[in-house]
Order: sequence, then structure tokens, then C-alpha cells
Amino acid sequence: MSATYSALHLRDPQPMLAHARKAWGGHHDLWVFGYASLIWRPEFHADEQRPAVVHGWHRALEMRSRVNRGTPECPGLVFALVPGGSCRGMAYRIDRRRAGAELERLWAREMPTGVYDPKWLGCRTSQGTVQALAFTLSRRSPAHTGRMPDAQMLDVLRRSVGRYGSTLDYLLETANSLRGCGIRDRAIERLVALVRQHRIECPTNVYPAMPG
Repeated sequence: MSATYSALHLRDPQPMLAHARKAWGGHHDLWVFGYASLIWRPEFHADEQRPAVVHGWHRALEMRSRVNRGTPECPGLVFALVPGGSCRGMAYRIDRRRAGAELERLWAREMPTGVYDPKWLGCRTSQGTVQALAFTLSRRSPAHTGRMPDAQMLDVLRRSVGRYGSTLDYLLETANSLRGCGIRDRAIERLVALVRQHRIECPTNVYPAMPG
């Protein structure tokens, strides 16, 4: 990883974890909003899950990934929650007695470089609105790509592979999990149709297989 990349992207995640802990307080159950891989690979035990909608943010395949779904030489993409619109996903409730430990694990997974801006968002569910922790991305972040032209997106989907697999695998897993939850996302459906139209296959993963 280059010094320039490190300087632009790395933030100490611990102060943000401390801030999230303080905002939560530990006196009630913890809610987490999942909108992509947290739906199909949450890695925490949820005591309850509900379909949920957040307003003012939308899911977009617009965050560079130079480790998990790509490399510094051939960056991939992952989904982020970026400003504007709305997003349907899942709200997960974690019992407060376990939530502290689960929050540590979640931080290690989502925030090793501090790239996201964790925020508490109102999630509308059929049983009322809950305040849930969500991992958002500022449009000002150096990791934010903005919307790519189709030709550039197709190149990423053809070539980018990281330690957890390819960007294409990640896109298709997310599409399948959302469909399984009854969630329509027209932007994702358009990308999947583009992949099929151009008959793109998953690139070879040069990394050792990861557990799970």
C-alpha cells in the first residue's frame, strides 16, 4: 500500500468506536442496519431482524476496495451507503448483554481503516422506527468513486479480485440476498443485466480460500 493511499484513506477507528459506544450507551439493545454483505454474511448473532427503510441515503457500488475485493494495482468496488434517496435493507437487533462484544467484532470487520462514517439512522420498520448503526460513506471521501461509466464498471467486474473474492462475486451475492429478502434494487438489477449482456465471468481468485 502506497504512502499516498495510506495518508488519504487511513483513519484511526478507535475514537469512532468510542463515540459509537457512547452514543449507544449500553442500556438498551443495539440495532445495526445491513444493506449489502451484512445481509448475506453478518458474522454476528441477531436476536431479531426486520426489513427496514432508511431515508436520505442509498446503496451504491461506489467505494474503492484495494484489499477485500481488489488490489492496489487493480482496485475493486464494494457497496456503501451514500447521501441521497432511500435504501431498503435489514435492521438487526443484538441483545445489549452481548452487544458490546459484537460491536468490537463488527468494528474489526467494517472499520479497520476507518473509511466509513458510522452514523445512527432512523430505520422505518413495520413495528416502528428504530435507531440503528449504519456504515455510510461521504462523497468527499477519497474512497468514493462516484458513478462510473458502464465501460469502466465492466472492466472492474472483469478484473478485480481481492482476498475475499471478486467484485463480481460480491455484486452477485448481494443481488441474490436482496432478492431472497424481497428487496428490489433497480440499480443492482441493471448491473446484473449488464453482466449477463456482456457474458462476464468471475475472474480467477489468486488468494488462498478464506474460511467461511
